[in-house]
Amino acid sequence: MNGADMKPGRADLTRDGAGTKPGRAAAKPSVAPGVRLGRVSFVWRPWLVCVTLLLAAAAFLLFCLSIGVGDFPIGLPRVVATILGRGERVDEFVIMDLRMPRALAGLVVGIALGVSGAITQSVARNPLASPDILGITGGAGAVAVFLVTVSGGAAAAVVNTVGLSAAALLGGLGTGLLVYFLAWQRGIDGFRLILIGISVSAVMQAITTWLLVRADIRDVARAQAWLVGSLDNRSWDEVGLALWCTLVLLVVVACVAFQFKPMHFGDEIAAGLGVRYARVRAVLLLCAVLLAGVAVSAAGPVPFVALVAPQVAMRLARCPTPPLPASGLVGALLLIGADLVARTALPVSLPVGVVTAAIGGPFLVYLLVRANRR
Repeated sequence: MNGADMKPGRADLTRDGAGTKPGRAAAKPSVAPGVRLGRVSFVWRPWLVCVTLLLAAAAFLLFCLSIGVGDFPIGLPRVVATILGRGERVDEFVIMDLRMPRALAGLVVGIALGVSGAITQSVARNPLASPDILGITGGAGAVAVFLVTVSGGAAAAVVNTVGLSAAALLGGLGTGLLVYFLAWQRGIDGFRLILIGISVSAVMQAITTWLLVRADIRDVARAQAWLVGSLDNRSWDEVGLALWCTLVLLVVVACVAFQFKPMHFGDEIAAGLGVRYARVRAVLLLCAVLLAGVAVSAAGPVPFVALVAPQVAMRLARCPTPPLPASGLVGALLLIGADLVARTALPVSLPVGVVTAAIGGPFLVYLLVRANRR
């Protein structure tokens, strides 16, 4: 039908502004403002920025509160003054030498677990993907238990040479690489990655149980305390190593994260936009495994923080995928808050892993029920 067959007075629906009445301008689509700094550009999201800043402020306040609570209580203003270098000598000794390593370990481990969980969930496109589910923490724990329960010989030489924390880090890295290679089949599928991760995690749990059954009772008590996940008796050497490793890995993640955004639309679209998605995915998964290994080496396999933190951050920030900075800050809040509850709110002092398991278990059930309803 040509234009002569159309009734007079009707607008041509094939032209720009189709569907609008004559004399009215077509409504412009809402586009989020962008910011460009040299070769780097990103979308400006005020709500996400505000939520991230509020989470950072809350993490700092909870960090200071965790330092002030103890047998010798210290007020929040004195804690802040001591951190800024204006405190008294007694406060400096109590805060910097006795309490700061534990609180800083909670902050660093929480950020590492939160970012690691956000990366694995984004890569797998599944809220159940986390270092706990994928067997990374289980592999680190199995290596650590082996070195603790097997006395003498090569195990003692490894502990004396690299230390228990470094050996656990290598164990987590090896397990993560094993899961990645087993799940690789012309790319990474999220469902296949989770199934293989659960299988590897079950194998590592079985190895750990077997080692505990055949070990000496004194070694079992030491290994069990490490397996639960705890921030007790942290030293500046352990915290310093975890801090620097986490900072380096976060810088690498920040450099690669911009190329990861288009991959949420699928590998084909990402390839069309010039993103080498296989390389980017491999680098991010390696960083996630290393972050989880650093966290396990510093505090033991603290459960469920990497699972819960990205999902809470995603809901607070109103984002379709877990935001990395907010996920790390929520992880720090969860871990420091759980440690504070374990020390003060319970009749007896418990490891922080007991509290995080009590929080993460019901949350995992919620995620499963929500997935089934969909």
